[in-house]
Amino acid sequence: MSRWFAPIAIAAAALLTAAPAAAVTIERITSPSGIAAWLVREQAVPLVALNYAFSGGSAQDPAEKGGVANLAASLLDEGAGDLDSKTFHERLENKAIELSFSVGRDYFRGSLRVLNEHRTEAFDVLRLALTAPRFDTADVERVRGQILSGLRRDTTNPNNIGSDNWWQTAFPGHPYGRDAKGTLETVPRIGVPDLRDYVRRVFARNDLTISIVGDIDAKTAGELIDRAFAKLPAKNDLKPVPAVTPAGLGRRNVITLDVPQAVVTFGGNGLARNDPDFMAAYVVNHILGGGSFSSRLYREVREKRGLAYGVSSNLVWFNHAAILLGGTATRADRTGDVLAIIEAETKRMAAEGPTADELAAAKSFLKGSYALSLDTSTKIAAQLTQIQLDNLGIDYIDRRGAMIDSITLDDAKRAAKRLYDGGLLMTVVGRPAGVLSTGQ
Repeated sequence: MSRWFAPIAIAAAALLTAAPAAAVTIERITSPSGIAAWLVREQAVPLVALNYAFSGGSAQDPAEKGGVANLAASLLDEGAGDLDSKTFHERLENKAIELSFSVGRDYFRGSLRVLNEHRTEAFDVLRLALTAPRFDTADVERVRGQILSGLRRDTTNPNNIGSDNWWQTAFPGHPYGRDAKGTLETVPRIGVPDLRDYVRRVFARNDLTISIVGDIDAKTAGELIDRAFAKLPAKNDLKPVPAVTPAGLGRRNVITLDVPQAVVTFGGNGLARNDPDFMAAYVVNHILGGGSFSSRLYREVREKRGLAYGVSSNLVWFNHAAILLGGTATRADRTGDVLAIIEAETKRMAAEGPTADELAAAKSFLKGSYALSLDTSTKIAAQLTQIQLDNLGIDYIDRRGAMIDSITLDDAKRAAKRLYDGGLLMTVVGRPAGVLSTGQ
C-alpha cells in the first residue's frame, strides 16, 4: 500500500463492520447544475468515497488504434492543468487523496477516496484530470513503454493468450473482441490527438453515473459533484456499437505453448442483465461453476479427481452482448478429461437443471454473501454505480433477497436450458495430450 494512502486505510478499517445490506439507505440527489447522483451517508469515519462511470469504454477505440482509452486512463494522473506529473502526484500524496481510473469495454470508470478535511482539494484535482489532462510527451512515452512491456509479457502468458483468442473468436471484427489494452501493433500508433479526441468524445455529463458514500450531507455532496464535473461538456459524441452474440460455439481452439500446464478458457451465450430469467440464471451458474467450493464443476474436477486447483464460470454482461465465461488450468496429460467433464456437466445442467437441494443452498449462499460487497464505503459506492448502470432501481438492495427467494425450480430449469443448451467455445493453451482443435 502506498504510504500516502495510509490515513484513509486506517479510517476505512472501521467500515469493515458496516451495517448489513438491507440497512443501506440511498438518497437521490441533484447538484446545483443538475447532475444526478446517489448518496449514502456513512458517518462512521470522516471520509468521502466517490465512484463514477462515463459511457464509452474501449469499444470507442478506433480498430487500428486499440488501447486509446486505456492509455488515456493511465495518463490522467500524470499531470493536468498547471500541474505537471511530479506536482500532481505530490498533491495527491500531501493530501492523502486516492484517485484511480480504469476502462472496460462499455465504460470509463473512476474512483476517489479522501478524508473530509481534504475533500475540496481532491475534487479540484479530479476536475483538472477530467477537463485539462496534459498528456505531456515525456509522460505519454513513459506510460506507453510500460504498457508495451506488459503486452510483450502477455505474448508468453498462457492465460492472456487463451483469453485473447477466446474473445477474438467469439467477437470477430467487433469492438468486444479487442483487448482494452490494445496490441503491440496498435499502441505505438496512438498519438496525443487520439487521447484528446477520446476525452472530448467520452467525458460528458449526459451519460455520467455517480455514487457518493461518506460523512457528507446532500447539499455538500452536490457542491462537490459540480466542483468535479460541472465544467464537462453537456453531451458526449459516441460511435454506435452493434449488438452481437458470441460466435464459434461448439468450436475448440488449441494453441501450442511450451508450459507445464494447459490453460482452458470456455464460454458461451449469457443472458442480458434486464432479461426476466437473469436472476435465475445467476443462481444456476453459481450451482454449476460460480466459484464456490460447492459448485458442480469444482466438485467433479477438483474434489473427485484432483485435476485442477480450481475451476469456475461467471455471467458477464455488456451493453450489447451477454456471455457465460469460465476457465481452469490442468495437467497436460489430463486436459481431455477436464474438457469432457466441463462439456458433460454443462449439457447435464441444460437437460436436467439443478436439484431442489442445490437451488436452496445456492439461494442461501447468494443472499448471505451479498453483504460482503457492501462492507466498506468504497465497495458500497462501486455497487451503487453498477446498480445504476444496470437500471435495477434504487431499492434493488432491499429487493434482491426476495428476488432470489422467488426463483422456483421451474425457473431455474428454464434458465439452465437457455444458458447452457447452445454449446461452448473453448480455447486451450499449452501441450494438451491428445487434444486437437475442432470446428475450424
